[in-house]
Amino acid sequence: MSDLSRDGVSRRQFLQTVGGIALGGASVGLLPAEAQTTKAPQAETLVKTLFESLTPKQRETLCMPWEHPKRSMVGANWAIVKPTIAEIFTADQQKMVEGILRGVTSDEWYPRVLEQMKHDGGGLNQYHVALFGDPKSGKFEWVLTGRHVTLRADGHSNANAAFGGPIFYGHAPKDTEDPSHPGNVYWQQAQQANAVFQALDGKQRAVALRDSAPSEDQIKLQGKTGEFAGIAIGELSKDQKKLVQKTMQSLLSPYRPSDANDAMKAIEANGGLDKIHLAFYKQDDLGSDGIWDIWRLEGPALVWHFRGAPHVHTWVNIAKDAKLADGHT
Repeated sequence: MSDLSRDGVSRRQFLQTVGGIALGGASVGLLPAEAQTTKAPQAETLVKTLFESLTPKQRETLCMPWEHPKRSMVGANWAIVKPTIAEIFTADQQKMVEGILRGVTSDEWYPRVLEQMKHDGGGLNQYHVALFGDPKSGKFEWVLTGRHVTLRADGHSNANAAFGGPIFYGHAPKDTEDPSHPGNVYWQQAQQANAVFQALDGKQRAVALRDSAPSEDQIKLQGKTGEFAGIAIGELSKDQKKLVQKTMQSLLSPYRPSDANDAMKAIEANGGLDKIHLAFYKQDDLGSDGIWDIWRLEGPALVWHFRGAPHVHTWVNIAKDAKLADGHT
């Protein structure tokens, strides 16, 4: 790994104060205490450096106004611009892109994300990057796309949205995976969610388990008057809520603490996890083993849809105010 990506976004810089998620009125921290006291990484500093390094021809291809509709798009497999990172960027600029990716992911997950990209798309340099707005003078956003990736860095330019807007992650070590999903870097998240299901009693399972799932890309936020499938976290016992907290910790662990913190603040602004519903779906249960491959967390201003069949696709949309988000911020 290059000195730029290693030293530019070090572990010391990487961690910052992290809040908690409201569980039954209590605020529960999701990261260790030692991860709650240091400064955030400066991925956005590298975005600015990358922007300033672009030639006029590169800017013509890669840069778009803040209001451009592509900025808010999200997808499972798409090129936000045609050229790949390898085709459009110099070697030094590629190191900057590597550093930005490391800056928006956690130390634990950065190598796993690289592994996923290698499996699914041939490596980071075969993915695509675009920049919106002007990092020197106003709102801006860096967006990375490709197979099983939509990821953002925006320096809180989009104040309403966690992660800078809707994101996507997934993995396919093979197209149709075995029921245990060997080698899938994200399957542990489904195992943690299924631990919640196993802790439910019969009546709770009847509420939480549905036959058919909504479309995986149905992530428009419903607001406080919405109707949500599954069981409300607020109806669970204290021990069951702790398992939900572990699930949220697993879901947020791939990302830098500042983005995880934004997600938690957005959840708290809409009543905490007590207002979120958790649903599991019988549909596409690989191996018919009762370990549900498709599940969904949804509340007034959150959708986290995990589809594990035939391989992992995950769609995420979290905002402070659903009315301002309108699905795709």
